[in-house]
Amino acid sequence: MKFPTISVPFALGQTVATPHVLKVVPKAEIFAALQRHQNCDWGDVCPQDKWVNDRAVKGGERLLSVYYSKDGVKFWIITEWDRSATTVLLPEDY
Repeated sequence: MKFPTISVPFALGQTVATPHVLKVVPKAEIFAALQRHQNCDWGDVCPQDKWVNDRAVKGGERLLSVYYSKDGVKFWIITEWDRSATTVLLPEDY
């Protein structure tokens, strides 16, 4: 069976999460947010940060998304400029 190739705007690179975010945000919600992030749904960023992210996808700059878990926990997803790594973390982990 051949699987279709899925085209996404950018690579996540090595994906990691801080121990703190793994304790307070369910993994299913983290995975869903990673999919949104990779599909250029930046979550709850301000309009200026959305614009910066949209440009950064093509220009090879760092990407930042902001999401909230169902329990209201704010967490970030950051993809490095060179797309070598993506980190899921709480703001206080930064």
